Amino acid sequence: MITFDELYQPYRTARLPVYAKNGMVAASQPQAADCGRQMLEKGGNAVDAAIAAAAALTVVEPTSNGIGGDAFALVWMKEKLYGLNASGRSPREFTLEKLKEKGLTDIPDHGFIPVTVPGAPGAWAELSEAFGVLPLEEVLAPAVKLAEEGFPVSAAVAKYWKRGVKLFNDTLKGPEFEEWFRVFTKNGRAPQAGDLWTFPDHAKTLRDIAATKAASFYEGELAEKIGAFSKQHGGFIAEEDLNAFQADWVTPISVSYKGYDVWEIPPNGHGLNTLLALNILEEMELSEKESPETYHVLMEAMKLGYTDGLHYITDPKDMNVTVEELLSKTYAAERREAIGEEAMLPKPGKPQKGGTVYLAAADKEGNMVSYIQSNYMDFGSGLVVPGTGINLQNRGRNFSMDENAVNVAGPAKRTYHTIIPGFLTKDGRAAGAFGVMGGFMQPQGHLQVLTSTIDFGLNPQAALDAPRWRWSEKKTIEIEPLFPDHIAQALERKGHHIRKATDETGFGRGQIIWKDPDSGVYIGGTESRADGHISVY
Repeated sequence: MITFDELYQPYRTARLPVYAKNGMVAASQPQAADCGRQMLEKGGNAVDAAIAAAAALTVVEPTSNGIGGDAFALVWMKEKLYGLNASGRSPREFTLEKLKEKGLTDIPDHGFIPVTVPGAPGAWAELSEAFGVLPLEEVLAPAVKLAEEGFPVSAAVAKYWKRGVKLFNDTLKGPEFEEWFRVFTKNGRAPQAGDLWTFPDHAKTLRDIAATKAASFYEGELAEKIGAFSKQHGGFIAEEDLNAFQADWVTPISVSYKGYDVWEIPPNGHGLNTLLALNILEEMELSEKESPETYHVLMEAMKLGYTDGLHYITDPKDMNVTVEELLSKTYAAERREAIGEEAMLPKPGKPQKGGTVYLAAADKEGNMVSYIQSNYMDFGSGLVVPGTGINLQNRGRNFSMDENAVNVAGPAKRTYHTIIPGFLTKDGRAAGAFGVMGGFMQPQGHLQVLTSTIDFGLNPQAALDAPRWRWSEKKTIEIEPLFPDHIAQALERKGHHIRKATDETGFGRGQIIWKDPDSGVYIGGTESRADGHISVY
């Protein structure tokens, strides 16, 4: 075989947008996108395609998501937009007092403490029941086949798998982590790109979820196994916590932005951060994309939106301001005045009272799905429930141990959540689905993709390919390797602390499917920073 480094690419490549008439699935893995397309060919709709792709992604991209993670979706079905919040709650025993009794001052990254109830299986079942056309067993069958018969590990996944194994070899000690190493390593090593890998336990669990419409995961044998594993190792999560899970249909939130309506899932998701920033930018003219002034304004608006989101977002029942108050045009005008010629140290305002995978799917009837699911930090908690392939998420890591914070740790509570699907409409008609995965990068990725599209007229592929930036804290802005040096230097002169990254890790990975309102043709873009692929029908 010819030998080469699959990650070495000294030349810039150009990808063009993809067009389709009858349907399209855009995902971070070719095999997952193809599983979604198979559903469209079988007579399924965009929801069936999205579920099939999502389940396949738990197999072929385990570095970013799994059966033990959470999910959110925005569904455009028969000319109406629906939102699904399938994020799990913290265990009932997860109290600030018990955390402090363990000597903790912060929530750890791994182990049982940050484990919250997984919502992804519930999302698949709920979406299928509400809008699916095909039986769930048929929809999950391609993912089962991949897990059982094996798949070649892709280049990007191999990169992150190797990183995860190295980290866990150094940090995860104890018998509770042994199953993770058994499932995800061979002789203590991660697979290389092109290696064939199987997940037989994962396949069995997917079959069980499909046959019971996820009931076994929350009330049956799988729930019992999760609870028993947790109890054996002193974890908080119990079978009763899984019994209480419910995915919730929610009303999407939006702002108008220069002729379009931008839609996000309401808190506890942080899509609100994007809307806060867009609200600020609505009355500001962005005349040239590649200019220091434009980047400066975008960064300052994002900092303000993000700071408010971090301060106010938690489980909706515990928020002390409403979404309507935060998204009021009066408040946006007030925050807009804070943007000057120099980089600011952002502070939350006071409104007046009043590792993740993303995919998009569309079908020939005009229905579309914007879907996202995640284990949170790469492989999540580092815990795999023995004999099931269920890699538990560590979403509880986002809780605060500051008793004065709105997102303070507490029982049966949804934490501030980083995964967000996006949707765009114009004049009440679907313009399309979009999303950028990647932890706290996600609202910033949404902002950059949307302004590239709406303000500067970039096609979906170009909007995704454009060099990205990421605000991390205070005045620090991280930029991708291909970000223009002359603009970075000008931003430094404006007071930003610019840090250039050596690769694209951490800047998110996205998918876009736009819809031509006249012809109904779909136009897609996929992520060039990963193994992005668009499958059409």
